[in-house]
Amino acid sequence: MSGRIVQLNVAARGGVPKQAVDMIEVTFAGILGNAVAHRRVHGGPDRALCLYSAEHILALQREGHPIRPGSTGENVTLAGIDWAGLGPAARLQFGTALQLEITSYAAPCKLISGSFADGDSGRISQQKHPGWSRLYARVLQEGAVHSGDAVRVLAAGGPAGKAG
Repeated sequence: MSGRIVQLNVAARGGVPKQAVDMIEVTFAGILGNAVAHRRVHGGPDRALCLYSAEHILALQREGHPIRPGSTGENVTLAGIDWAGLGPAARLQFGTALQLEITSYAAPCKLISGSFADGDSGRISQQKHPGWSRLYARVLQEGAVHSGDAVRVLAAGGPAGKAG
């Protein structure tokens, strides 16, 4: 299965929303130039990047939510990937170098409530709406990526319906 990077998002001072950039340099510790505001729940080697689906963002917009790429804190917005088919242990190749492994589902918090018409970020909770969660990933191979780069699923992970 293959897709592409729709948007890359960073926040120089941490938090949300994240702003679009054309390129990111990713190390085992995360994205160079992207600050992490709440290290207890974000960042670190097992949460080096946060990923989300462009198709889910569009579907949520059709439901009336003011969500947009980067507004829920994801670093990479992807299109063309079977999001519900991804889960922990899935491996992805970005461009020619970067490789990631999905480690867990990202729990929604009140800081992203502005992306939802009713303020309820639980709309993207894995427990409440399986397959709609953002995903955390660890870096297996460092590298730079650009908006528009190809993304390939190298190995499928666990079922998206199970909390990880």
